[in-house]
Amino acid sequence: MHWAFVGASTIAAQHMLNAVRRQPGHSVTWIVSNSPDRVQTWAAEHDIPNATTDLQQALTDASVGAVYISSTNEKHHAQAMAAIAAGKHVLCEKPLGMTQDEAVEMVRAAQDTGVTFGTNHHLRCSGSHRAVRELIASGRIGKVLSLRIHHAVHLPDNLQGWRINSADAGGGVIPDIVVHDADVTRFLLQEDPASVVAQMTSSGMGQGVEDSCMSVWTMPSGAMVMTHESFTHPFAGSGLEVHGTEGSIFAKGVMTQRPVGEIALVTEAGSEDVPFSDQDLYVQGVSDFVAAASGQGRPAADGPDGVKSLSVALSVREAAATGQRVNINYGGF
Repeated sequence: MHWAFVGASTIAAQHMLNAVRRQPGHSVTWIVSNSPDRVQTWAAEHDIPNATTDLQQALTDASVGAVYISSTNEKHHAQAMAAIAAGKHVLCEKPLGMTQDEAVEMVRAAQDTGVTFGTNHHLRCSGSHRAVRELIASGRIGKVLSLRIHHAVHLPDNLQGWRINSADAGGGVIPDIVVHDADVTRFLLQEDPASVVAQMTSSGMGQGVEDSCMSVWTMPSGAMVMTHESFTHPFAGSGLEVHGTEGSIFAKGVMTQRPVGEIALVTEAGSEDVPFSDQDLYVQGVSDFVAAASGQGRPAADGPDGVKSLSVALSVREAAATGQRVNINYGGF
């Protein structure tokens, strides 16, 4: 299958090109970007045969079967809708849209058209997160009481730009990182958060958007979830803890794009290291998406998963802005 990449992004260059090219028989034949100079330079640097600023030009290529979207957040909806209308399978970066309505419309359109739609939530493709999920599902820690996610980082200079300066483009730590933690929570615990309370702040790293957030979520099972996201913490590290009636899981350094970190399971018997696969997160995600597009299984994270992670993030932002508990509505999913 041939792919069109929409957005000459860092994630596309550093991770997704390799992930697609690792799939037997797959190649990236188009790059689409709004910048005439950038799209030509990007195509030359990454050996892409076709470059354009006109999305429709790439979509009219009958040999293109899939579109990967990694443009700025405010462009996702229109670009995905155009790709779906052209009958292409779509793998879209998170968050799917600027609003829940946008995300729901994208996913419903894909369902109606019969194309595969995936959300590129890479963390659920990591061996570490899959190992933690298996420990929980197999009952190794008993009934889950709480989950804590620490995802406070220092956003590198080359990634700052619109993420810290442009609300109109979908900037801010909540749409950038809270959506990840929402998907991780749903993936690990196999249930959807019910309500949230939250606080957010801006330290001055950028302008007009929040760069740090803390929130507490209630789960239908009674478990409590606490998350911390930031762009401003250079030495904090990252990780998650899951605590249950029979044990606790400590996963350090696993909230990342690389297959690194360590997991310890602590029970009455003591502490044991938990091995996990070092698979490439993006290769795994694209492999799952490709299989789904051929009628085998589902994407690692599908359209409804993307709607739900966005719904949680939007609720966190509302709760932080209003100082009130917000009950989460998932737009019919």
